[in-house]
Amino acid sequence: MSDPASGVLPPVVAILLFLHQPCIMIFMTGRTITAYLALLLATVLIGSSVGFILYSAWDLPEVQSLESFKPSITTRVYSDSNQLLAEFFLENRTPVVLSDVPEALIKALVATEDTRFYTHRGLDYRGIARALYRNIRSGRILEGGSTLTQQLAKILFLTPERSYLRKIKEMALALKIEQRYTKQEILTLYLNQIYFGSGAYGIEAAAQTYFGKQAKDLALAECALLAGIPRSPKYYSPFKSRENAFRRRTHVLNRLVATGSITEAQARDASYVPLPTQPTVQHTGPAPAPYFVEYIRQKVEERFGSSILYSGGLNIYTSINTTLQGHAERALIAGLEKLEPKLDRKHKHLQPLQAAILALDPATSHIRAMVGGRDFSKSQFNRAWQALRQPGSAFKPIVYATAVEHGFSATDMLSDTPMSVKVDAKKTWTPENFTRTYQGDVTLRKALAQSLNVPTVRLMSKIGIEETIRYARILGIKSPLKAVLPLSLGSSDVTLLELTSAYSVFANGGIRIEPVAILSITDSSGRVLFSSDVLPVQAMKPETAYIITNLLKGVIERGTGWKARELGRPVAGKTGTTNDYRDAWFIGYTPSLVAGVWVGFDDQRSLGPKATGSRAALPVWLDFMKQAHQNQDPMDFSVPSGILFRNVDPRTGLLSTEFCKLSLREAYLPGTEPRKFCEEKAPVEEEVAIHDEAPE
Repeated sequence: MSDPASGVLPPVVAILLFLHQPCIMIFMTGRTITAYLALLLATVLIGSSVGFILYSAWDLPEVQSLESFKPSITTRVYSDSNQLLAEFFLENRTPVVLSDVPEALIKALVATEDTRFYTHRGLDYRGIARALYRNIRSGRILEGGSTLTQQLAKILFLTPERSYLRKIKEMALALKIEQRYTKQEILTLYLNQIYFGSGAYGIEAAAQTYFGKQAKDLALAECALLAGIPRSPKYYSPFKSRENAFRRRTHVLNRLVATGSITEAQARDASYVPLPTQPTVQHTGPAPAPYFVEYIRQKVEERFGSSILYSGGLNIYTSINTTLQGHAERALIAGLEKLEPKLDRKHKHLQPLQAAILALDPATSHIRAMVGGRDFSKSQFNRAWQALRQPGSAFKPIVYATAVEHGFSATDMLSDTPMSVKVDAKKTWTPENFTRTYQGDVTLRKALAQSLNVPTVRLMSKIGIEETIRYARILGIKSPLKAVLPLSLGSSDVTLLELTSAYSVFANGGIRIEPVAILSITDSSGRVLFSSDVLPVQAMKPETAYIITNLLKGVIERGTGWKARELGRPVAGKTGTTNDYRDAWFIGYTPSLVAGVWVGFDDQRSLGPKATGSRAALPVWLDFMKQAHQNQDPMDFSVPSGILFRNVDPRTGLLSTEFCKLSLREAYLPGTEPRKFCEEKAPVEEEVAIHDEAPE
């Protein structure tokens, strides 16, 4: 079927729409045969034209749909202090009511785009005639003589194609819109729908993009500039051509003078106002906390779907703290830059060294900082929650927590002597300590502080593998865990988020709270669609949590985490290193903040000899925590009422006496404290060795 918009018929139809009565009168004055033939031809053309118009308007949409129409609205993500982090949109738009639009803007728009807006019924016949005359002279469609109502009809219901068929539909829709809606309603719809360039849809988004202010605060010069842009955003935007934008603003100001809306002096003053040079809101640049924002995006899309996420005008209020986030980002980059030169040449690669940081408030489990890699623009993979890596010795506190829950104490003795475990008929596993040396019988405290592997394996074999896995689940570890003894040394993959969250249970007195990133979500009208309702669960006894914290303080005071002493306040934590130095970890906490750091390569290549958790991950953690605790007074961990304290000999775990040169104040669950006294006199004070932890 040929295009009905082509040929001679469409121009005749367009003419008849506003000249049909004068045309008939001209034909009726003739008395000749030619005049009658002309009249007959005109009748045929009019009949055909009417039929064509009816055909064209047959499939027009119902304008009543405007009453339920919901425009695409920008979704915004906010920090814990309501700072804007990011925007998600198909069309960047924020609806406003007409009372929030300056009168100067409305007058400028009407004076420039549709002078007779308040008097016509949807079509400006003089404008159509002028446009038709110019189009016929040029032989193509240059302008349409469209009213604001016609432009609204085109935006909401029609395609942007230039054809007589589309024009007829546009005119018919404009008439229907004007019959049903007031001029104020039409203006409101128009101002919220029109495109202003630079990704801004609607006057509010335009005001923010061009001037960084709300529409209600726009000055005369700003109103004039914005009123002139919709005709051709690519041509009249000051970000595209300052010369074109200046001329267009001057034209709008002159139209305002011509319509009596402003004086010549006001127009002259406004013309001197500088034009904006760049968008106030950058929609294409990197967002603050990009890894966290992408984490939020995925969670919201998973819950509400992409349509609501990108066009529903949601307000997403999150837990992230921009100050802590900035500290985390800087600490990660600085740490990697210091570490990379120390790597052996054979362990360097084209592929960059990566790291991740995650920080939680232990009391609420709110995620306060999240960095999933060194450069989001180059890799969007979030290593803070998507990367599954072996935790190495950073998993050991879960083993020790399970043991304490089952009645073990910090001073119970474990054997640190060579051992072998039969895996199957042909294979035997022989765990080793980092130093490949053994110390005989050692306390649980010493085994954890110095990250001794063999005693930890023996401890897990006593409490049971399945029981350890059960407690890992209680603490929030959801990743698959293999029921094998090497699990005690961190052989099963977990995420940084899982492990950091598990440590937060120790910091929070045994109370487990699922990590919280989204506090609440509202729609564009403020109605609450989602509110965080995670319930705290008592995962372990408060006394057990305190004892583990006390043991992990020992890791800092006299163990592998000794560098963390620089924080200058009570801190608990644990290092972790995996086979062949593929992963370096440090998870540590104060009473107010839990933070975890992972360092490694994405392809799991080795970091190189000596790249342990204490050397590769702990410095990054320390840098972040120093900044996070600036101007905060040191605070120790609170002690539950059920804890007993006893002075003991740290070598034997027995109650100390005057014969014991060494004495340590140790915490116990009631009934687990030692009953025997140290009787052997120690001639010299024991020097406590500090070692890096060993890969399993």
